Amino acid sequence: MTVSSEVEVETKLNWSTLQRVILPSQSQMDTVPLYMDMGAATGTQLPTAGDREGKTAVARSFAAPTKEAHIEDFLSRRSTLVRSGERVSFGSYFNAFPASYWRRWTTVENIRLRVHTQGPGSVIVYKSNARGSLQRVDTRRVEGTADSVFELSLAPFGDGGWYWFDLVAGTEPLVMLEAEWQGPAVEKPSGSVTLQITTLNKNDFCLNNLRLMAENPEALEHVQEVLLVDQGSQKVSEAEGFAEVRDALQGKLRIINQSNLGGSGGFARGMFEAVENGSDYVLLMDDDIVVEPESIIRLLTFADRCKTPTIVGGHMFDLYNRTVMHTFGEVVNPYRFQPALPSEEMILGHDFMSSNLRQTSWLHRRVDVDYNGWWMCLVPTAVIREIGLSLPLFIKWDDSEYGLRAKKHGFPTVSLPGSAVWHVSWIDKDDLVGWQAYFHARNRVVVALLHSPYEYGGRVVRESHYHDVKHLVSMQYATVRGRNWAMEDVLKGPAGLRELLPTKLPEIRKMMAGYSDSVFRPDQDDFPAPKMDKPPRRGHGITQPSKISLLPWAAKTVIRQLLNPVSGSSMERPQATVPHQDNRWWRMAQYDSAVVSNAEGTGASWYKRDPKQLREMLAQSAHLHSVLLKDWRELSAQYRAAVGDLTSMESWRKTFEQHTQNEIK
Repeated sequence: MTVSSEVEVETKLNWSTLQRVILPSQSQMDTVPLYMDMGAATGTQLPTAGDREGKTAVARSFAAPTKEAHIEDFLSRRSTLVRSGERVSFGSYFNAFPASYWRRWTTVENIRLRVHTQGPGSVIVYKSNARGSLQRVDTRRVEGTADSVFELSLAPFGDGGWYWFDLVAGTEPLVMLEAEWQGPAVEKPSGSVTLQITTLNKNDFCLNNLRLMAENPEALEHVQEVLLVDQGSQKVSEAEGFAEVRDALQGKLRIINQSNLGGSGGFARGMFEAVENGSDYVLLMDDDIVVEPESIIRLLTFADRCKTPTIVGGHMFDLYNRTVMHTFGEVVNPYRFQPALPSEEMILGHDFMSSNLRQTSWLHRRVDVDYNGWWMCLVPTAVIREIGLSLPLFIKWDDSEYGLRAKKHGFPTVSLPGSAVWHVSWIDKDDLVGWQAYFHARNRVVVALLHSPYEYGGRVVRESHYHDVKHLVSMQYATVRGRNWAMEDVLKGPAGLRELLPTKLPEIRKMMAGYSDSVFRPDQDDFPAPKMDKPPRRGHGITQPSKISLLPWAAKTVIRQLLNPVSGSSMERPQATVPHQDNRWWRMAQYDSAVVSNAEGTGASWYKRDPKQLREMLAQSAHLHSVLLKDWRELSAQYRAAVGDLTSMESWRKTFEQHTQNEIK
């Protein structure tokens, strides 16, 4: 269908862009499956018959083999060529329209799809429901230069579902000149944004993202300023290439150099400055990411049309495996107070290369979340004015606590599909050991004291103690020392949280330098060659105990480590070399010493069993957790009473005045 110039004028006047169809740059061809699917099949959902007991039928997906994309067919960020007789689908992460999210959270009720093409072929529109069943909506034949406009309702998308379209070329190539999803125009102008990045010695990442933004001026159209909060010792403003990037941003860049107050101190500074400069939103972004610039536009467009002030975040893909998504949404398990997936069907680390959007049924169910990670998260300043800034937690749990606090005040969080960054995945990190263990342990308990619906925090206290025992029998003494410090600081109450921001990390690093399990060396040849005084019994390796035998086995293991002396030469040379992926507590508990590599693969440390340390730390952990359980109600009341002051503009203002070094405009 080709619309007349009169209809084109009406479209421009009465409809505005909600989401543009975009394509990867030619230097990012490994991300093509996130933007476009090649091949002849749309993907079909064929339910199997229910079994004799009447259980629900299971949907299965089938699709033709995916074809390789041709780099020369990508004409621009918005235009691509479909070769004669071939078919491409935009039922992809970045280009399908997440209809259920728009229906649930915004005032938009009807949308339009406009596809501008040149050449012969067909435009075919599809939709899905929450179960992932796929349905054809409409088909238009096109030829010459044509605008195909489809009027679409959001009414059927109460629980989930997407819209998308395919292009099929005829006897000659079909070119998509541009395409976009449109919604009714709104009278109010788009909100203004302070785009804020918190960084600590990640100059290359920062400059790359600033450069990406400068190269995509449309993404910065409504950005009032780009604020870089630099807490590192290697300043971005002194890095090679900074002047060029600063000039390219045409006066929008401002740098605040301040002491290292952690992620919560950096992001709180972004919130604070956004309120102070009158922005409607602050967009919080991590430093070690690569951003899809179009995501900035999408988050703002969505937030502007939300029914109530809403926190809107983007997803995170793996920086080193770019078609793999970390998670599609997160909630906090209220009983265990741990991050969790909202649905049992979901999986961590979904790879769109192996299973695209159309083939993956759980991706079609709308996911409602408790919070969104602050790798990319848009927060309305109206929310900040009502509930305050981040808690002074340094790192860990600040984003989830903020989402829970906002939810209590009636402000939802939405993780919006089609908006994302690439970030180093958690697979390449292990932040439950080492210096970060203190912040994990302390902040989890603090957030549970504030938000747990259970009188004594559910499983929080018990699980925290279990974690200490696992670390101790694994010879991770530095980690447990930090975790015990964490419990001590929790029991002191909320008054000291802010004062610990600039001081606790140096204290932890100094303490850990005295433990061999936290001193890393880059080469395993820096350690003596491993040797066992006795070979394993009958040549058997170490096996994991069964669930039935786990508790008695663990009790025997703790007793053995407490009472048995350290064997033979294990203090002079390790008994084994253990790769990080094999560093499990039940395995490590069988050694008296071992050299263990870290998650990043950059080094290793020497774990050595010490019965004296074990006795001391085990007793201390048991005592601290018993006091925590006994005082839970009183502590919870103290923290809940203090949260208003801890997160207030004036309280943070004093902190920033004390720790600001200088500003660069």
